Amino acid sequence: MFLSLIIGALILTLAWDFFRKLQRSAILKRSKITGPPTIPVLGNVLQALNLGPDSYIHVFGDNFNKYGKTFRVWILDECMIYTKDLKYFEAILSSSTLLEKAELYRFVREFLGDGLLLSTGSKWASRRKVLSPAFHFKYLESFLQIMDRNSGILVEKLRKVADENTPVDLSKYVYLAALDVITEAAMGVRVNAQNDPNCAYSKAVKSVASIESNRMSSVTQRYNWLFPLAAPFVSRRLQRDLRIMKDFTNKVIRERRAILERSKADGSYQPLSLEDDDIGRKPKMTLLDILLQATIDNNPLTDVDIREEVETFILAGDDTTTSVVSHALQVISRHPKEQECIYEELLAVLGQDPNTPVTQSQLLDLKYLDCVIKETMRLHPPVPILGRYIPEDLHVGDKTIPGNTSVVLIPYYVYRDPEYFPDPLTFKPERWMNGKEASLASFAYIPFSSGPKNCIGKKFANLEMKTFISKVIRHFELLPLGEELKATYTFVLSSSSGTNVGLRPRKTIK
Repeated sequence: MFLSLIIGALILTLAWDFFRKLQRSAILKRSKITGPPTIPVLGNVLQALNLGPDSYIHVFGDNFNKYGKTFRVWILDECMIYTKDLKYFEAILSSSTLLEKAELYRFVREFLGDGLLLSTGSKWASRRKVLSPAFHFKYLESFLQIMDRNSGILVEKLRKVADENTPVDLSKYVYLAALDVITEAAMGVRVNAQNDPNCAYSKAVKSVASIESNRMSSVTQRYNWLFPLAAPFVSRRLQRDLRIMKDFTNKVIRERRAILERSKADGSYQPLSLEDDDIGRKPKMTLLDILLQATIDNNPLTDVDIREEVETFILAGDDTTTSVVSHALQVISRHPKEQECIYEELLAVLGQDPNTPVTQSQLLDLKYLDCVIKETMRLHPPVPILGRYIPEDLHVGDKTIPGNTSVVLIPYYVYRDPEYFPDPLTFKPERWMNGKEASLASFAYIPFSSGPKNCIGKKFANLEMKTFISKVIRHFELLPLGEELKATYTFVLSSSSGTNVGLRPRKTIK
């Protein structure tokens, strides 16, 4: 009897699932949204099994050529719509309700928890409100000191391998510098990733980021229930490294909370303020300080709440900064005229001493470098895809996206579309000069996403990228050595061949 009930329930579940799939297929057919041929039950699983990080992003381009600006893929009963059509970008990204990440992101919840990247509804809104002060321009000035110091360490590391003849993969060096910056800004601790190759925390962060990135393009590893079976050794390594990360973060949270409680007890507590102190010094803080002092509905955040946001900030910010900075430096090395323009601007704005710390106002005055970074993020966007879950039918013009579907927006191919960017594969910083950006179609350029869930750390990221790039170019002439870029998509866009340049120390000051 019991077995019969189980079998009956299973049959009903499969029948209901099949019926819902037929409904969605019918809606897609009416909307003339097609895609690669499917086989019963499995859908496009067999094609997906052949994909890896190096082919994932390029397959999108092939399918756009075959099926138009929007196509569908079935993985078992999971429907995914891939698009470079801007009308979907606008409808989804500008929505105040379509905030849930697509199904392809679900596996990252085990290491990011329910932080700002993945949370929705009132939890997301309240957390975003709590975190916003961390990116006020007055707090950013104190973060800039961290960026400048660590960019100096980066330069000294590069100086040891700068012989003008040997290609240097900059991504390996920039990654460690970015990790040093992001952990100190987030938690107020120096992990010294650049100087300590055996740092357990930095090795764990890199391992977790690498494993989770590779899972993005792997059908067999993307699903949490299948991952331990498909890749047991990798799964165990991930769990080990997640424990190292969480133990480290929890220890820092406990220590900082204890300091906060002692200050309240002895009367030395001072709440965070955006105002300068009595002698004009800018306020100093970390993301952790804000979270420890924050309340939501008069309740303090738990240690788990705080860890979710801290680790989201670290893991989301480290790889993206590395991607932009390392890609930009390689691209600059291949364009000597543009490199000379950057260097001339650096001398004019920052002065002749390459070791002089920069200020926020100086970095904001680097207008040409702004254009170079924007053009780099157009050609090599750190986040080339954005995914949202669509719970109910979504009507966009004469098309309908069925409910219970993931929509994957692919700005990577928008940026390479001559409809929006003439001569799209050519590096042209002048595209962004003299207000030309204002003439772009809405949502045609969204390197930090757009709408309610845009990147909260945009200003922080821009300062960090400018600090790193300007420091390196003030000390080195970048030479076109080594392999060219080979786009690969994991959690962010990277290059499977590395981001290679030659380094010639600048001996004279103009």
